[in-house]
Parts: sequence; structure tokens; C-alpha cells
Amino acid sequence: MRGGSVVDAQRRMTEILNGAVLVPLVAVAAELGLADLVADGPRTVAELAQRSGSLPDPLYRVLRGLAAAGIFQETASRTFAATELSDTLRSGADSVRALARLWGISERTSALGHLGDTVRTGTPAFESVTGTDWWSHLANHPEQAAVFNDAMGYQVRRVHDATVSGYDLSGVRRLVDVGGGRGYLAAALLRRYPELTAVIFDQRAVVGEAERVLDEAGVADRAELVGGDFFDAVPEGGDVYVLSRILHDWDDERAGLILRNIRKAMAPQGRVLVVDAALTEGNHPDDGKVMDIVMLALHPGRERTLAEFGALFATAGLHHADTLALHGAASIVVGVPV
Repeated sequence: MRGGSVVDAQRRMTEILNGAVLVPLVAVAAELGLADLVADGPRTVAELAQRSGSLPDPLYRVLRGLAAAGIFQETASRTFAATELSDTLRSGADSVRALARLWGISERTSALGHLGDTVRTGTPAFESVTGTDWWSHLANHPEQAAVFNDAMGYQVRRVHDATVSGYDLSGVRRLVDVGGGRGYLAAALLRRYPELTAVIFDQRAVVGEAERVLDEAGVADRAELVGGDFFDAVPEGGDVYVLSRILHDWDDERAGLILRNIRKAMAPQGRVLVVDAALTEGNHPDDGKVMDIVMLALHPGRERTLAEFGALFATAGLHHADTLALHGAASIVVGVPV
């Protein structure tokens, strides 16, 4: 029986299916801030309900379900304490609370529940569920946009830290951060490399927010803010172009267009650094493969294998020259002119 019994396989599948219930429980705990409430010691359900604005009996049932998975611990009847897992949901810079709250956005969860529609039609399920795309939805729901931005901030900080320490930019004079947002990555790189100058390029409504970040980092005098659309053109003359968590938002046609615009603009010996998941081939566990399913349900984009990156680069007159694995699912995929 492929190395195990039918009963074992059925039990494992049941565990997988039951795990779908655990995610909303974690999201509720994150939304209510329960981990913060037990940070200084055990609390009764009555206390937790009062402090979180919830009802004792349903809250107890949620906490009991979480404790069964090691997230919180029932230390006495209807009294709960922290565990290592629940501590990850406490507020703070290294917390995954915002990520857990993101999993609690009902429209996002509904899109994943309608993944079969995407498999049949090729259209992101989010659009069929809500009648709009993810980005337009966030623009019309600022409270959800705030949750999303907090969650992405946690992930981006980890990726940025790994990027700064993972790739040597010694000798580079001009870097262009395409889709650079508020400038956090550029600011970190400018601090690390005193001879470097940088262009932060993004939509005009976004890139202006980078001024504060650069000022606080003390590197504003070596940075230029440029607004525009990377589907039209990107700033010229860069030695290195960075695309951090950008290409995975787009299908191959539009991702290729971004790369072609970079190829036209870059210096003759330039490089493009794509910071995205680089999916492993075969059956190996890979967080990027989970991320790719989220992309499938929500966006027209995708995570890619190295072979797919190579093919995408080729459409833009680039050659896949190197790959550096970073923290978690992220890698730096390096392209150079053919």
C-alpha cells in the first residue's frame, strides 16, 4: 500500500482536512489579541472575553480548539496560558499576528474556497467571488488594506534583511529599485554601501512616501524618487535593477514586459535581481508552492521555477546567470544581458 496502510492514509487525510478549521481559529485569536492578553500570565475565559469584547462560551470553545493544537494551554478549568506557538501571535515587529489576521479576511478565504472555479476557468477566484480584483478591493476596504500592509511588512522585512546580507553590491554605483514602494530596501542597501546611489521607482501615489524612510535612514542625499508605470518604461542607466516581490504579481506576458523595459534601460554590463520564490522541482516541500496557490486564487500572477525564470528572462534578452537562496521561500534570481 505504498509504504503504509489504508487506515493510516485516511487518518492523515482527515488530519489535513481538519487543519482547515485551525486557520480561522488562529485568525480569530490574532484579531482579538488573545496572545497579548495572556502574555503576563494565565487568564480565565471570563477575563479574556471581557478584555477582548467577546462572549465567554464561544471564546472558550475557540481557545479549547487552539489548545488542542498547542496554541495556548488550558492550565485549569476555563483558564488559559501562553505557549511558544501562541507567543508568535503577540504584537511586535517579529510577530506573525498580522499574517494570521490576513488569513481571516473573509473575501480572501472565500476565494480559496472557490479555487475550483479558477481551475476550470483560469480566472482568479477572487474576481468571481467579489466582482473585482484584489488590489481594487483593498482600495475600497482600507481596514483590510491596513491588515494586508501589516502582513506584507512582516514578510518584506525578512526578505529585505536577507537580500541586503545575501548579495554583494560592492562596486555598484547606480541601483534602480523597480516597484520600490516606500524605499525600505533601498534605504537598507544605501546604508550598507556608502558609495551606492539609488533610484526608487514606483507609482507616483506611492513613491512619495519613501522620502520619510530615506530621511530617517540618513541616506536621502543619495536617493532619487521617480514616479511612473513599469509597464511603460523604467529609469535608465542603472547598473543593477531590483524587482523585490514584483514579478510574482503578474502573468508571463506582463512580467516579460517589465523585464523588457528594464533590458532597454540598463547599462551594458547591468544586472537584474529578481527577489521572489524559486520553486523546487518535484515533490519537495516548499512554502513557495503554498504561496503559488494563493496567487492562483487571488491574482493573475504566479510563483516560478528556475526553468520558468530562465524562459521569462529569454523573452527579454536576458540570461539566467545565478541564483542565491535567501530566508524562507525567497531567492535572488540574477539576469544579465545576452
